[in-house]
Amino acid sequence: MHGRRAETARRGALLVAIAATAALLAGCAGGASGSPADPADAPGTATSPGTAAPDTSTLDGSVTVFAAASLKGTFTELATRFEAEHPGVDVELNFAGSSDLVTQITEGAPADVFASADEKNMTTLTDAGLIDPAAPVDFATNVLEIAVPPGNPAGITSFADLANPAAKVVVCAPQVPCGAATASVEQTTGVDIPAVSEESSVTDVLGKVTSGEADAGLVYVTDIAAAGDAVQGIAFPESANAVNTYPVAVVDHAGRLDGATAVARAFVDFVAGASGRAVLSPAGFGAP
Repeated sequence: MHGRRAETARRGALLVAIAATAALLAGCAGGASGSPADPADAPGTATSPGTAAPDTSTLDGSVTVFAAASLKGTFTELATRFEAEHPGVDVELNFAGSSDLVTQITEGAPADVFASADEKNMTTLTDAGLIDPAAPVDFATNVLEIAVPPGNPAGITSFADLANPAAKVVVCAPQVPCGAATASVEQTTGVDIPAVSEESSVTDVLGKVTSGEADAGLVYVTDIAAAGDAVQGIAFPESANAVNTYPVAVVDHAGRLDGATAVARAFVDFVAGASGRAVLSPAGFGAP
């Protein structure tokens, strides 16, 4: 009787030892390289389809974005998507001509991010010490197109037609990126446009055309796409001589940087990355 009990005890101990050894071997196989057995459990690694996405709600606060008027539609959409990805963030938008925005920022306007319709205005802020020279990121390009009212009553068909004094043509002011691009095309083609007015933003030019105050206006191809049936667009090959590159950067107001800077940098990355392209490309913006 005592022999049977001893034998049973020995067998039980053997089974426990076997189980412990198996568990140890399994643990070594899953973590031999120092990684968790399941890659999805490793911090900082991409999740596979069907697994939970990493937490992106850690950003908190607000970010004020000053953006060129031609970005109004796309940046409004990007702000909505950014807020959806980061529920703790509020994006405030201010749109105007790039040169006007530069003036506002240099005078102390509380901008966290600046998106310009050209590199010249970004350089102005860089030279003023408000942008880190290494920080601007090019995120889009744009070209001019002629906007005319539906039906094209003035019969505009080419860039040269804009020189006809009988046509009421509206352009952007020279200090505005779309105006600088217009002046560049005039110089390379020798065509002088007798504009009836020079506007402070591309949206003002478009407004003059859609309201019937102008027979034609020079705007960006993206503005015509956004206007839908309100205008007709006339492409012209000379526009390739004046391609505008759009940079974006965090505004570095001395002594004003705080926790919100992380939000500003995240928004810049968002605009310049795949999320930005997903919105900008369908709107007609070219890649930088």
